[in-house]
Amino acid sequence: MPKILFKQTDGTIAEVQAEEGQSAMLAALGGKVKGILGECGGSLACATCHVYVEAGWADRLPPMSELENEMLDATICERDASSRLCCQLEMNQALDGLVLRLPAAQI
Repeated sequence: MPKILFKQTDGTIAEVQAEEGQSAMLAALGGKVKGILGECGGSLACATCHVYVEAGWADRLPPMSELENEMLDATICERDASSRLCCQLEMNQALDGLVLRLPAAQI
């Protein structure tokens, strides 16, 4: 089971285990990670699972879809080059140890 580390803005880290094929958002919700809302349930309709991908991980992630790119324009916190919606990050063993930083707010 791949592990995901969610870094809060205060520096604390929430570690969750994900099932193979599960989205990072669903793993976060299951692990009760503070700051991941996932209001649309992962249907790419709300942008409340915005994260910043820690350096060194972006090349291992699937490419961003056009719709995800558009949804990232609706995030409340500033988007940057490392921004992704974690509902679009399907977990696998190659992503074991993935580090995702949380924005200050989702809504």
